[in-house]
Amino acid sequence: MTSFINGLLRLRRGPWEMVASILIALGVIMLMQPIAIGLYTYSFIVTLVGTVMFIIVSHFPE
Repeated sequence: MTSFINGLLRLRRGPWEMVASILIALGVIMLMQPIAIGLYTYSFIVTLVGTVMFIIVSHFPE
């Protein structure tokens, strides 16, 4: 866990790509759930933020 946090603080690609991937997956889950309209409303924004974040952090050093 400490290596993950150190990777985030030192702007390493691996941990940030994992965070971006989790955001993308969370956005898709929010999009497909049938219960809360509020989650559905923000699903596109969460997916978009995760996608843009993934594109940006793919340029970070390993």
